[in-house]
Amino acid sequence: MTSSTEPFDLVVAAAAVRGVDGPRWIGVRDGMIAAVAYEPMRAVTVVEADGALVIPSFVNAHMHLDKVYTLDLLGDAAVTAYTGGQMGGAMASIELASMVKDSYDEAAVEANARRCLLSGLRHGVRHVLAFADVDTRAELRGVTPLLRLREEFRGVIDLQVVAFPQDGLLRDPGAEELVREAVELGADVVGGIPWIEYTDADAHEHVRRMCELAASTGRGVAMLVDDAGDPALRTTEMLATEMLRCGLHGRGIANHARALSQYREPSLLRLARLARQAGLGFVSDPHTGPLHLPMFDLLAQGLLVALGQDDCEDAYYPFGRQNMLEVVFLAAHLLGATVSPRLDLLLDAVTTTAARVMGIHGHGLEPGHRADLVVLDGSTVREAVARHAPPRYVLASGRVVAENTSAHATVFDAQLNGTARTTVARPWHPKTGGGS
Repeated sequence: MTSSTEPFDLVVAAAAVRGVDGPRWIGVRDGMIAAVAYEPMRAVTVVEADGALVIPSFVNAHMHLDKVYTLDLLGDAAVTAYTGGQMGGAMASIELASMVKDSYDEAAVEANARRCLLSGLRHGVRHVLAFADVDTRAELRGVTPLLRLREEFRGVIDLQVVAFPQDGLLRDPGAEELVREAVELGADVVGGIPWIEYTDADAHEHVRRMCELAASTGRGVAMLVDDAGDPALRTTEMLATEMLRCGLHGRGIANHARALSQYREPSLLRLARLARQAGLGFVSDPHTGPLHLPMFDLLAQGLLVALGQDDCEDAYYPFGRQNMLEVVFLAAHLLGATVSPRLDLLLDAVTTTAARVMGIHGHGLEPGHRADLVVLDGSTVREAVARHAPPRYVLASGRVVAENTSAHATVFDAQLNGTARTTVARPWHPKTGGGS
């Protein structure tokens, strides 16, 4: 039932909703979902779903946003090293990829990142965990453009910027001070990549220092851990242990953790229980390498596991357009999850579960949640994933911010391709704001 006889600000009409039969009308007021009902509602603006599936907007829980579209500056050597065999060359690929940072230009980083964010918005991405390299090579030239973009896109695409010491901490003297400076500038999350340190002792020290920095500044942590096919790697365990020691329960994310796929079952179960105790979330990017986190094993242990895009045309992955349905499509094949209920879990991994991993509250399709929604191309999860087309409509806080229909192209096509287009609902523009 509706909550008022007054018209809603916006209604999404005749929507297919997961888990229920028949169409639903979704009423939005003051940027929030106010009602989900069986019957039509009055509204100032009506978005016609026409039986298409409507879900919460997409969440990209792992994106190296400062590196996007840099592949042509480096060639294929780093990609080849990163994706080969059991990922034994992962460390070498990071060292090769670091060369691009010698020529980091803030204007170019900002332009590339904006282009990627607009592509993501066209595909319905509302939240991004955005990693920015902070080290003695990149200095702060990767993080400061992302902090500017965070403000530019605020309320339409919400960025959490990670100060990320990509080249290590102990092996890159001076990186720790730069991470601290990035946090002082406003970086939202403290990053880390302990597995590339040269010894286990240094890896543990890396984790300890970054967790203590996060705890002392009220931040969370997001670390790339165990990103190679070596079952001896144990930096995920180090992260969970330090989170518990530093009082960071529920404020940590383990990215990649591919070595867990090589663990024997007792070791994996022991780690899962430790991670659950620490409230450690996971993000997997199975399309970016030959190994992947044992996602469904961890889900079965009650852990939160999201999917991320990770990279767009950079030294680690030559494709990508921040289309999270495309990520689900690829993951469904790689993880053997082409039918329900696993396919549904993958969709959750780029929407509601990903939001929980990032600490985003109220991301769902119930009254009282923010009206961050996408109207997909397809009436079922299978159809939407099979097509992995841009959503027909993208809503942020109840405003239409992108449109991809047969009659009207989103303004972001115009920006990316240099072609003027018109839209009915006046989608949001990054320079002028606006919106319906």
